[in-house]
Amino acid sequence: MNSRKAVALGDFDGMHLAHKTVVTGAENAIIYCVNNSFSLLQKSIFEERYPNAVFADFNRIKHMSADEFVNGILIGELGAKMLLCGYNFRFGKGAKWSAFDLRKMLEERDVWVRILEHQDFEGEPISSSRIRTCVAEGKIEKANQMLGYSFTFESEVEHGDMRGRSIGFPTVNQHLPAGLVQPKFGVYKSSVIVNGKRYSAFTNIGIRPSWQVDVPICETHIFDFSGDLYGRTVRVELEKYLRGEKHFSSVDELKEQLLYDKGSLI
Repeated sequence: MNSRKAVALGDFDGMHLAHKTVVTGAENAIIYCVNNSFSLLQKSIFEERYPNAVFADFNRIKHMSADEFVNGILIGELGAKMLLCGYNFRFGKGAKWSAFDLRKMLEERDVWVRILEHQDFEGEPISSSRIRTCVAEGKIEKANQMLGYSFTFESEVEHGDMRGRSIGFPTVNQHLPAGLVQPKFGVYKSSVIVNGKRYSAFTNIGIRPSWQVDVPICETHIFDFSGDLYGRTVRVELEKYLRGEKHFSSVDELKEQLLYDKGSLI
């Protein structure tokens, strides 16, 4: 059975722990992403982690009949002889057909189907929407537990106003990637990966109440690092929410707070 060509089917936004039970059901399964919203994990990182992924044209498949989807996509284009999906998977026009309809149709065509049950965290099913809510509310540790990894983003490093550098706290300045869920504004314990090496850091996400910006920005101070990262794409992982954004009456007051934040993490 395991020699059959396997297709894992789902939205896979974030590829959280419940998703991973689907994709680990067969060796080297094709991961067919049907919706491609990527609000929890950027497509660039997803592609790096899951090179077997195939990304659907959702506007094309969302109006298909069950037969068109099964015969045209799963069997015709992907060559599925084994299929894995979650219990709540739905497909076709108006999401009319269920995972159990899919199993009936495929098994009539000699395609073996495995439907995975939900996976719980703290007594409730893990879902992408639940994780998005945790990220937006600053419950990043809970979000990470359900994801199975730290909430991660990457974007180009931009020039800032150098205020942090002037007080001994140079920062990597980035904007959140388009489409990614916006974490609660505030300061996070974080890690940064530069040239394959992991550095401890802390990251402020928000509009900086004291020196406001028009669009939310991520400012990360990397511990024990020196170097020019302008124009580079840098990856940041959020690990723990420390505090909300504050208004500072002076640069000295900001420096005092940053020293406290860093001291709490060392």
